Amino acid sequence: MLSFEFPDGNQKEFENGVTVEDIAKSISISLAKKAVAGKIDGQIVDVMQPLVSGGKIEIITSGSDEGLQVLRQSAAQLLETVAKKQFAGIKIGIISSDDDGLFVDTDKAERQISADELEDLASQMKQVIKNDATVKRVYLDKAAALKEVENDPYQTKLVEAIDSDKVLFYSIADVLTFAQGVVAPSLKDLKHFKLLSVAGAYWEGKSSNPMLQRIYGTAFYKAADLEADLKMRQEAKERDHRVIGNNLDLFFVDPKVGAGLPYWMPNGSTIRRTIERYIIDKELANGYQHVYTPVLANLDLYKQSGHWDHYREDMFPPMKMDENEELELRPMNCPSHIQIYNHHIRSYRELPLRIAELGMMHRYEKSGALSGLQRVREMTLNDGHTFVAPDQIQDEFKKILKLMMDVYNDFDIDNYTFRLSYRDPKNTEKYFDDDEMWNKAQTMLKGAMDELGLDYVEAEGEAAFYGPKLDVQTKTAMGNEETLSTIQLDFMLPERFDLHYIGEDGKEHRPVMIHRGLVSTMERFTAYLIEMYKGAFPTWLAPKQVEIIPVSDEKYGDYARKLNSKLTAIQLRSHVDDRSEKMGYLIRDAQTHKVPYTLVIGESEVKDNTVSVRKYGEDDTRTMSVDDFIKEILNDIENYSREN
Repeated sequence: MLSFEFPDGNQKEFENGVTVEDIAKSISISLAKKAVAGKIDGQIVDVMQPLVSGGKIEIITSGSDEGLQVLRQSAAQLLETVAKKQFAGIKIGIISSDDDGLFVDTDKAERQISADELEDLASQMKQVIKNDATVKRVYLDKAAALKEVENDPYQTKLVEAIDSDKVLFYSIADVLTFAQGVVAPSLKDLKHFKLLSVAGAYWEGKSSNPMLQRIYGTAFYKAADLEADLKMRQEAKERDHRVIGNNLDLFFVDPKVGAGLPYWMPNGSTIRRTIERYIIDKELANGYQHVYTPVLANLDLYKQSGHWDHYREDMFPPMKMDENEELELRPMNCPSHIQIYNHHIRSYRELPLRIAELGMMHRYEKSGALSGLQRVREMTLNDGHTFVAPDQIQDEFKKILKLMMDVYNDFDIDNYTFRLSYRDPKNTEKYFDDDEMWNKAQTMLKGAMDELGLDYVEAEGEAAFYGPKLDVQTKTAMGNEETLSTIQLDFMLPERFDLHYIGEDGKEHRPVMIHRGLVSTMERFTAYLIEMYKGAFPTWLAPKQVEIIPVSDEKYGDYARKLNSKLTAIQLRSHVDDRSEKMGYLIRDAQTHKVPYTLVIGESEVKDNTVSVRKYGEDDTRTMSVDDFIKEILNDIENYSREN
């Protein structure tokens, strides 16, 4: 007999070989009808799977989040079924489902499945559901299972990895498919699904392996949920910084040069330069000293810092110069700023000593992980390091955090949360070995956050190897969570580099180092802003702030160019569009390129020394004097396009 404990604490015994469906029926017929899977000690199991051991049991129903994942896995299994029926000899890699949807990896000898074929595959899936929604379970012994998949090298490897004498297959529409997840006993609920797209995916995620064709899709129990999801995906697609970056001519990546090495076009460079100037001015006003340091350093520097031991896989190979020297492209700026600190004897009167740099770094990202500006191999970090006496930690931490939130406000960023990242207490060997340091540092960060009255979550195992940190988390327009900013305490590097300051007592003391990045890298932050603003940058950031369009270049072009010279003289980014196109086209083009202000110049504007102003996103135009327009746009820029 097998003993099962239910969520309410009650226990019940069943015979060996009982299924989740049997157990659900023992509770109620209605529960059995809604059951799509089960959970034994946290492990999801097929609703029809004979159980050979007891434990804590949960019945997964169609109305739960896990039930939704089962529905999507069912859709993936059905997609595999119709792909096999449609394309003889097709090979199947991984099929999976998660919170975002589902995918099936396929491989065809002559030609991979194209996006144009998805609609036909979806129609076939619907026909199978209509004809016979039953999913049959077929258990084969290991030898028979390997025989079944012998013509498919991917499936063969997956079956070989099964640690069981019996291997589960699903039979749908008389097609046998290897079970790669738990599916529902019936496909009757699989009514609202969508095959979304195709993309390349390396087998097992390794670039040295064959490239398969991954078919993406999603599924829901309710039509309204599917409709809302598709709408959200369309919104995310419209905000994709790679698409917008191409449309607005902001940046590009050339495979001839190398993956993950973006070129900044003039428009993108203008945005980046504006961000950099803003950040530098902000940091200077907050007591930081800006420096420049080399992008190359002796490998010994990173061995001393510990990056070579803990971060080697993400660093480029060293460049051997001679027998005694190896140079390394830096993956971090902190050792360089330590050299700045160590260049002079420091006094307690200099602390806190704040050093900042827009520091270029290089990291070896795998090709499959590279994406536009978000994941690159060359990046420029808005980096800063503060060297403090131990009793200055709390105050400096609060000053940095206040500066961060001030910056977020100027960029109109309000969707963020705080995460305190600690070391994993069960896996301390991968962190700097100093229990006292870790306990002290983690207590200090937590105390500062509590003192500021800010909400935060605590995350064990998310710290860097040399100290705990505060991460500011946000979600991109594509729905991905990423770290926007970081504040990190570091007791390790000052010790490794033997840093000192002369205290009030005339003796040497060890400083504490605080790492901080206000807005991540210029690449990632720009990508984030492109998606957040949907390419419609506020006036102070827009690559082109004013588009001047003369109704007739012959008649009013001189006035337009004089006005343009006046605007550029006060450092406004202005341009005259004197192309021989219809007025409506030129105005729409300015709107398409999301220019904040479009000025139309005609006879009355020249006569009265005025401009006809149309602001991006507005249908109405206003007639203003040139001086009033200049006053308005300068006020717009000065206030970061916020309401005054």
